[in-house]
Amino acid sequence: MFTGYHVDGGYAEYMVVDEDFAYHLPRNLPDSELSPLMCGGVIGYRAFVLSEAKPGQVLGLYGFGNSAHITIQVARHLGIRVFVFTRSPGHQQHALELGAEWVGRAEETPPEGIDSAIIFAPAGPIVPQALRVLNPGGTIAMAGIYMTPIPEMPYELLYFERTLRSVANSTRQDAIELLRLAEEIPIHTTVTTFPLEEANAVLQAMKESKINGDAILIP
Repeated sequence: MFTGYHVDGGYAEYMVVDEDFAYHLPRNLPDSELSPLMCGGVIGYRAFVLSEAKPGQVLGLYGFGNSAHITIQVARHLGIRVFVFTRSPGHQQHALELGAEWVGRAEETPPEGIDSAIIFAPAGPIVPQALRVLNPGGTIAMAGIYMTPIPEMPYELLYFERTLRSVANSTRQDAIELLRLAEEIPIHTTVTTFPLEEANAVLQAMKESKINGDAILIP
């Protein structure tokens, strides 16, 4: 169950939580930079774990919004090379600034195959595009809780023991590990703050890829 998706409360000004579901926050990062870690950050980290990316390999990131700009920092810190697939020139530039070796659109072919991938964009047609450049034995993790229909595709795109998996939940351990890495790296999130009253306009701007990184609503 997701707050703000299955149940109301996504924009609540205050919440009471059981201490078992609360986390110690790093002291070396401001609240505004920590805020994205507990939503897009932890889901991105869960997808990263399930992608089975390993040091020295190439990880492909499809879409480069709030989750991806955190995930790339974790991947680079762990010695993983990153290719980013996004149609937004602004997001492409942001990816290069954060250490991406190559940027392009999903329909483009990178200079070499990728060993794993995370699809952040909830667009089903990206799935066969990602499988097209995935090396044998590679894994694709789909980070969204919803996605448009995946089109019919030839079996050979999935052949050679490629794995396609969804990401449904994050665990408390995922959050603990991400917050430890955030302090260690340290992770710096790109944030723009808005008053809570502008929530609808911010959601529209995110849908249109007009925000780099994350948007923070301030009551």
